[in-house]
Amino acid sequence: MIREILRIIDSNKRFLVASHEGPDGDAMASTLALTNALRELGKEVVAFNKDSVPVDFTFLPGSETIVNSLAENESFDAGFVLDAGELRRAGSHLREKCRTLVNIDHHPFSENFGDVYFVDEKASATGALIYRILKEMGYRFSPEVALCIYTAILSDTGSFRYSNADPEAFTVAAEMVSVGVSPWDVASGLYESQDEKRLRLLAAVLDTLTVSPCRRYASVTATLSMMEHTGTGPEYTDGFINYPRSVRDVEVALFFREVSPGNYKVGFRSKGKLDVGAIARELGGGGHHNASGAMVQGELDDVRNSVFSRLDSLLD
Repeated sequence: MIREILRIIDSNKRFLVASHEGPDGDAMASTLALTNALRELGKEVVAFNKDSVPVDFTFLPGSETIVNSLAENESFDAGFVLDAGELRRAGSHLREKCRTLVNIDHHPFSENFGDVYFVDEKASATGALIYRILKEMGYRFSPEVALCIYTAILSDTGSFRYSNADPEAFTVAAEMVSVGVSPWDVASGLYESQDEKRLRLLAAVLDTLTVSPCRRYASVTATLSMMEHTGTGPEYTDGFINYPRSVRDVEVALFFREVSPGNYKVGFRSKGKLDVGAIARELGGGGHHNASGAMVQGELDDVRNSVFSRLDSLLD
């Protein structure tokens, strides 16, 4: 499959690189790793995401070039959709804009929407798959691309704390450090350069912390009014789910984020015992065993109670 991707890269000139809406570190950094590498090879590349670049990832080289809209008549020789799970999460309209579409992902049950389907659910991050492609190409990693690869893996392994922090993750990270990546600079960019507004939003979100009577799951909530009051947006909420996840004895963490009145994005994180990907798929979403999400309609109390009921049944 990698050889077919290399053939596509070699034989075409104009590319689209896109990732899923509400991008996390792997989605953003993978997009920019491939985008920067293709540009270094002399290719014409448009990097696209339906949403704004989260402030935590603006330190990544090339982040300022990501666009959130495409001209109606814009077309590409080939498009790469990264870390998306389903095409709709990146943009269903991308199919018609690309002569050839490549799906690169590590989500289980990833939709087979591409002409080329390169999915390895055992990979620690989509960034690791981008690394494999570039390595097979014989590409000499520039500091800019190495920074993106390292950040993708660091982000999706929870700073190498999660169960997906496999030998490949450490090996690739070490190679990127040998190229010149500074772990301190990445950690500083991700964790120690927060906007004051984000902390004020976090304070409001933490005030909603609830822990179930059985103490096996906990949740926090971000509403539109909170974001309006603090002058923030959804891009400021990345990582908030880790706070309920850190509560002692909690096995599953949830983050309810109001997307529009009556519509909530529910994020799930599991410490391994419960397959939250299965729960998300029941709700029309998707994801991994330990990390998933879904969109749910209804009033907040009804949405929360519905999700809690499903968890109670599974935990029983």
